[in-house]
Amino acid sequence: MDNWAFGITMTIVGVGGTFLTLWILSLVMSLLKKVFPLSPEESKTDKKP
Repeated sequence: MDNWAFGITMTIVGVGGTFLTLWILSLVMSLLKKVFPLSPEESKTDKKP
């Protein structure tokens, strides 16, 4: 395998690994949102002291 083919292969594997990691992180975040939902009183933006 010459240098160009190895470089292209490593680029594809790197990009694929990055997208796979981002997809897994988005699944974990959506799961955490379902496990720990935001309660209505915490979601108000106009909190009065």
